[in-house]
Amino acid sequence: MSIKLVIGGSTLNVISSYAPQEGLDDEEKKSYWEVLDEVVRGISSTEKLVVGGDFNGHVGSLSEVYNDVHDCFGLEKQNVEGVSLLDFARAFGLWVANSSFSKKGTPYYL
Repeated sequence: MSIKLVIGGSTLNVISSYAPQEGLDDEEKKSYWEVLDEVVRGISSTEKLVVGGDFNGHVGSLSEVYNDVHDCFGLEKQNVEGVSLLDFARAFGLWVANSSFSKKGTPYYL
C-alpha cells in the first residue's frame, strides 16, 4: 500500500510493506522484492520516500559492510531476509531506521 502526500512544495510517498515470513519459498520472496522494486522505481527522484513495515529480517549489528545504510545496531546475527533489506536500501539510497524492538522473553532487542 502506498500514499502520495503533497505538503507545501514537497511530495512525500509513504509505502507500507510487509515481507513474506521466513520459511516461505524463495519464489514468493523474490516476487515480493520485485514488486517493491517496481513501486519504488515508479517514484520520481524529485519526490521524498519513506518505506515502512515489517521486513521479517535481522540486519545484524557487526557488519560494517552496510554502514552506509544502517548504523549496525541490532542483534549480532544477520539472516538472508536482513541482507535483502540492506541490499534494497543501498540500491535506492535509503537508510534502515528503527530496526529494534523489545521482544518478550529476551534480554536484548531485535
